[in-house]
Amino acid sequence: MKILMVLTSHDQLGDTGQKTGFWLEEFAAPYYVFRDAGAEIVLASPQGGQPPLDPKSDAPDAQTAATTRFASDAAAREALAHTRKLADVAGQPFDAVFYPGGHGPLWDLAEDRDSIALLESTIVAGIPLGAVCHAPAIFKHTRGKDGAPLVSGRNVTGFSNAEEDAVGLTAIVPFLVEDMLKANGGHYSSGPDFAPHVLTDGTLVTGQNPASSEEAAHALLKLVKTR
Repeated sequence: MKILMVLTSHDQLGDTGQKTGFWLEEFAAPYYVFRDAGAEIVLASPQGGQPPLDPKSDAPDAQTAATTRFASDAAAREALAHTRKLADVAGQPFDAVFYPGGHGPLWDLAEDRDSIALLESTIVAGIPLGAVCHAPAIFKHTRGKDGAPLVSGRNVTGFSNAEEDAVGLTAIVPFLVEDMLKANGGHYSSGPDFAPHVLTDGTLVTGQNPASSEEAAHALLKLVKTR
């Protein structure tokens, strides 16, 4: 079992002067779900190398069992420091593809042509695909074989407008994940703010927020095992 995890390379939170990137829990929790299941994990990002970590996700109050495990896992930290360029791996065969969130994907992965091509080919091939929190931003420009938005008619979730308001970034982000998914024809739903909420629709798994990361990874694994 070989799983591709795609992380952001973007580190600027708009023009605020603040840093952003990927959210640690959204990487660490799925990473260990996959690894503990015996998967070979390939890490990639648009630019390759060390993807930027949102510093807020490394704060003491954001720590979880998975992030604590990652902090003491030298091999995992070394692997993360040397992600491969997405353009170099996008054509390779994988059993599943997973996108962790963080605000970074709103700026780069939502617009990245290699990512868009990967997503469209993954869905067409029936390969399980997962995205959590802000990572469903990747569906902004993706299309299905019929030319319609990839999420059109699908049950999907992602970081809600209420959650974006709660973290004070509604006016900073280039677009709101919830609004974009609805505009693209997705059947969007959300649970309580910052509580786990995961949807599976065919081979597509989406999670609403950081707390949904582990459950989303398990849902993706379930799809892999039933193919």
